[in-house]
Amino acid sequence: MHYRIHIQGHLDSGWQDRFAGLHIEQQEVGTTLLVGTLPDQAALYGVLLQLIRLGLVLLSLETSQAEGDEEAAPRS
Repeated sequence: MHYRIHIQGHLDSGWQDRFAGLHIEQQEVGTTLLVGTLPDQAALYGVLLQLIRLGLVLLSLETSQAEGDEEAAPRS
């Protein structure tokens, strides 16, 4: 799955390794987007736990099917 996690405040790109390789994009409005693909819900849970540990405020979380994702289309 592809994720866009919007958080309050700016994160330095040096934190990228702590967020399962999600790309860090600082926004002009004082927020940060963590964007990328995670292999499973356990990886997402790990990212969310890291946000909690750092005391960061989650503003939104969006998901979409990653290209080539096996679960992208149900089979008949």
